[in-house]
Amino acid sequence: MSGPLRERGDAHALLVAEVERARTGAGRLVLLRGATGTGRSALLEAAVAHAAGRGLRVLRARCSPGDTAVPFSCVLHLLGPVPEFADEEVGPGQDDRGSAARLWRLLRSYAAQGPVMVAVDDVDLADDASRRWLMEAARRVDRLPLLLVATERSQYDIDPPPTGITHALTPSLVRTHTLAPLSDDTSAELARAAFPEASPRWTADCADAAAGSPLLLHALLDDLAGAPSSTPVPHTCAALYPGSYPAAVSWWLESAGEATAEVARTLAALEQTEGDATVRRERSEARLPSPHRSPAAAGLAALLADACAADPARVSGWLTAMTRLGLLRPGADGRPRYAHPLLRDAVLAGWPAGRRQDAHRALAQAMLRRGDGVESVARQLLDSAGVGEPWAMRVLRDAVTVAVRAGRTDDAVGYLRRALGEPLTDDLRQRLLTELGSLEYASADAPVGIPRLVEALDLPAEPRDRVRTAIALGTALAGRGEVRTAVEVLRRTEALLPGHLHLTRTLQTASALLSDQDQTVRQDAYRWLAETAERSPELVGASGQALLVRYAATAGDIGAGEAMRRLRTLLEEPADPLAEPFLLGTAAAVAQWADELDEAQRLVERGLASQRPSLLHPMKQALLDTRCDIAAARGDYRTVLAGHPEAARGRRCGIPGNADAHALTALVETGRTAEARALADTFDLRDAPDSWELNRFLYARGVLRFTEGDVAGALHDFLECGRRQSARAVLSPVVTPWRTAAAECRLALGNPREALALAEEELRLARVWNTPRTVGRALRVLSRATRGRRGLELGDEAVAVLRDSPAEAELVASLLAQGFQLTASGERARGRDHLREAAERAERLGSARLLAHANQALRTAGARRTTPAHTGSGSLTGSERRIAELAVQGRTNMEIAALLHVARRTVETHLTSAYRKLGIRRRGELRAALER
Repeated sequence: MSGPLRERGDAHALLVAEVERARTGAGRLVLLRGATGTGRSALLEAAVAHAAGRGLRVLRARCSPGDTAVPFSCVLHLLGPVPEFADEEVGPGQDDRGSAARLWRLLRSYAAQGPVMVAVDDVDLADDASRRWLMEAARRVDRLPLLLVATERSQYDIDPPPTGITHALTPSLVRTHTLAPLSDDTSAELARAAFPEASPRWTADCADAAAGSPLLLHALLDDLAGAPSSTPVPHTCAALYPGSYPAAVSWWLESAGEATAEVARTLAALEQTEGDATVRRERSEARLPSPHRSPAAAGLAALLADACAADPARVSGWLTAMTRLGLLRPGADGRPRYAHPLLRDAVLAGWPAGRRQDAHRALAQAMLRRGDGVESVARQLLDSAGVGEPWAMRVLRDAVTVAVRAGRTDDAVGYLRRALGEPLTDDLRQRLLTELGSLEYASADAPVGIPRLVEALDLPAEPRDRVRTAIALGTALAGRGEVRTAVEVLRRTEALLPGHLHLTRTLQTASALLSDQDQTVRQDAYRWLAETAERSPELVGASGQALLVRYAATAGDIGAGEAMRRLRTLLEEPADPLAEPFLLGTAAAVAQWADELDEAQRLVERGLASQRPSLLHPMKQALLDTRCDIAAARGDYRTVLAGHPEAARGRRCGIPGNADAHALTALVETGRTAEARALADTFDLRDAPDSWELNRFLYARGVLRFTEGDVAGALHDFLECGRRQSARAVLSPVVTPWRTAAAECRLALGNPREALALAEEELRLARVWNTPRTVGRALRVLSRATRGRRGLELGDEAVAVLRDSPAEAELVASLLAQGFQLTASGERARGRDHLREAAERAERLGSARLLAHANQALRTAGARRTTPAHTGSGSLTGSERRIAELAVQGRTNMEIAALLHVARRTVETHLTSAYRKLGIRRRGELRAALER
């Protein structure tokens, strides 16, 4: 032989030995077996060249599928070069023992003249007569200088192949050698030889894509010729077009038979649907070392067999065989996957779209039968044509529910879009379009979502479904600043529902709520609501009356006690499911203003639980805003900042939301002023549309500016906030206490008279609402503006009032302000006590800003602050202590979360913080640590 092929040294040695044996007059049959593409033909060509070089005459033939119907076709091709062959009367179609004997005598006579090699490529494709003749020849060559060498495809296929040529021969008559696939190392070396500048990662990718097949490797390297080795090995055949590599894979599939090709392509389709499952290069020892497959592989075999209507045992064996060959590699889950995405894509190339869609449908049905999760089944339906059967729609809708609950809106959108491809009634299409439009809008695809909702509203539907669609469309329009259009949509829908009083009331409530985004529309909406409630309260309903209570609270016309009494009465009335979210959300907001934070939290969680996650609803955002308000009121800056990234993803482009305002304040309070400035600079408020969120952000930016020393800028923001709030008839300080903030700026600028007027006005309004938070804050600022003995009395009153408030930050600010005044008035001992308490509370609260002021004041007063309680039970915040005490009682985290109406994650966070402060590691140590 001219030279050994790579990793074919043993085959080379065998053939060299048999050539020499034939030269001595002792022939034999040598059978070279191997899978498609393993280099059988190349090895045979090398053997022919070596034999000819050693003086053997060579007779050769290559069998093909077209010759199988012609008796002795292979033998006739072999003996064609023999001169005496022309005298024989043997032609195609003469399949008889006499013809076989004459052909054998001819070959024997030819061998008597000198050593002969008979080389037959792809003997598995030979006609039956030729196969029988070759087997008979193998029995007779042991005393002749005649070497028979044949190659035979030996690969596990779904349809069992016919018996091989050696099945009837004793082992002494034949030497069989099976060609193994190339190792990854050798494939990488060959790639490196072709591309010397290539990186190890690139050559390893080539080895993966070749999957141990010399045929695929050489085809791939040919396709990549001329491309820079810095370019990654492609994952799709389109990058190789027209490409030898995909053609080689196609030939491999054709040679394997239709059933095997169907299974191979179905596996590729399954893998592609489940995502890019690229298997990184693994060393040979990481491959499956034996026929033992993992449960994942066994499950895959059953699935493919079901989808392709194939024999499960044969599919299982095929997966094992392909894994041994290297075409498949076990993934992290133990399941066989194609060795490289390019190989997977080549397997799919040329498969008609209709066949591929049918395969995905078959996979979906098979997965459904075996009880796979709905999303796994739905992912297959995404790539199938319309099924037209109830099970498909059921799977897709269930998958939407699962995806939405998991927060994967994009997946849910995909399932809904696919569901619209099924045959649908108008009412079902209307509901699906409403869900799809809602989710597309929520996923920041508003330009697509709104037309979907418009289409849904134009379709025939049940009245309740029509109301849901109108509310969703109104919410989307208002979210884009088109408040007037949103309200018009709701009113037009209302006109189409005569005789449905409860539904029209819901639409009226939604109109009033959405109008909060536009001051002109808001005035008209609440005026109509108030007049209607006065004439005919039954036309407004409980949710509408709740909105009027909220309006009265913000207008400064009602106290907290009366507001909560009315709302609790309304909450006791039976509520329509469509209207209940409005009632719960409104009551939660007012309860938060009324310092009933625990009750507000319960109402928020109850309201969110009643929401359908796949439908747009204005109260969902309102409830989330109230949840943020509650955390801010408690001074829980960690929770405020933790929730800000998610809230920011849902904001309208360039327009600040409620969560942004609270996050800005929280950053200031926790001493992260630079981050606060970066957040504030994110928004250009000059052209921002009117909204209550904008007003709150102006207030928060004023807090930042005041902290930065820009008092004039802060005053501008507070006064602008107040101007906008007053224009909306929001006079009470329950939403934004802009008057006291502006008063503090006036004091800093040396204008006590203006400060006094602002503080007195806020105290007057605060006493109308009459909650510790609003009254205490107004008293604190008024005490500073008043000064003297009266100022000290007001300061003491502020501290006393706020000790009954859940607003810890307001109490710290009042202690700090009173400590300053007491120290300045000569009551240094009392002043220092107030300042020390302010410092300790500020530290527990996590307010770096207030803590810095307290420490500075203590130093100015000549006092030494006691060591702060960084650890121990005294360092726990109110929330941490409350949760720790419930844990001591033996309650689980889930039970505590349910009792306090908070998320389980919140409970875990507070317990972790408590463990750290108490210096313990486990729950059983809590009781003793709290008692220390």
